[in-house]
Amino acid sequence: MRDFASKIAVITGGGTGMGRELARQLVAEGCHVALCDVSAEAMAETRELCEADGLPQGLRVTTHIADVALESQMSRFRDEVAAQHRTEHIHLLFNNAGIGGGGSMITNSREQWERTFNICWGGVYLGTRIFLPMLIAADEGHIVNTSSVNGFWASIGPTTPHTAYSAAKFAVKGFSEALIADLRLNASHVKCSVVMPGHIGTSIVANSRKIQVGDAGEDLSADEIAAARVRMRAGGIAEGQLSDDDIRAMARERARSFREDAPTSAAAAARVILDGVRAECWRILVGDDAHLLDQRVRSTPERAYELDFYQSFATEVGWKLG
Repeated sequence: MRDFASKIAVITGGGTGMGRELARQLVAEGCHVALCDVSAEAMAETRELCEADGLPQGLRVTTHIADVALESQMSRFRDEVAAQHRTEHIHLLFNNAGIGGGGSMITNSREQWERTFNICWGGVYLGTRIFLPMLIAADEGHIVNTSSVNGFWASIGPTTPHTAYSAAKFAVKGFSEALIADLRLNASHVKCSVVMPGHIGTSIVANSRKIQVGDAGEDLSADEIAAARVRMRAGGIAEGQLSDDDIRAMARERARSFREDAPTSAAAAARVILDGVRAECWRILVGDDAHLLDQRVRSTPERAYELDFYQSFATEVGWKLG
């Protein structure tokens, strides 16, 4: 699919981050876009940014509230897309929505763990399952599933468990790779790509907390601080000298730094993804850190979870490992 003009794209998690930037860049190329997110406010901002960039006459940008982990809401999203875009087909499906959290099978609650897994993996499965007939109905189609470097390296560092997110992203990678043959045999005009970004400057840290904890305010609650202290102690950090306000400040700084100090911006990531779709790349690594980590894990898989692997990689790319 070399040209996105007049195509119809569906993007999950379109309220912020890479989803927002995918929408803006597709709209700039004359592509109709349907966004879903759990935040109406965030989607309204995305739409305003698209309109500020200038909408070609007749171009449709629609926003839809949907939790990608719930089949009923995703089915409603599909029906709204069909009605509001007056179509029986779409050309592009970006299964992009995701959150963090539920890192430990031991210290995190089952609810937290499954919330992360069901959004990061279940959202990709449901998005594909529900929108696939509309993709097949088009003359050409492309599914773009967002995995992560955590889809081939299940860690963010030696002191922070990362099981729910990593398990989900491994599932997304395997599912996407398996789809290549399935589509080739049964719907050869539909392609599939798996996207594996490194550290991208998005609000996923702050947004994940909002979804996991709900309307709990900007700062960590007493329960969240207690859980943070447990994680610190498990990682060998002397947290006893830190006040609750110190820990709150550390959490705020982590969210800010992840968004603002990333080596790759969300806009740059979106450009890489769309270029990969044009080139029909089935595997799209995003960021120099992603390329380097991919090489390292492939060359020394038995060392991938040893302390020296973490330290040397973090030093080389400037990552702040958990």
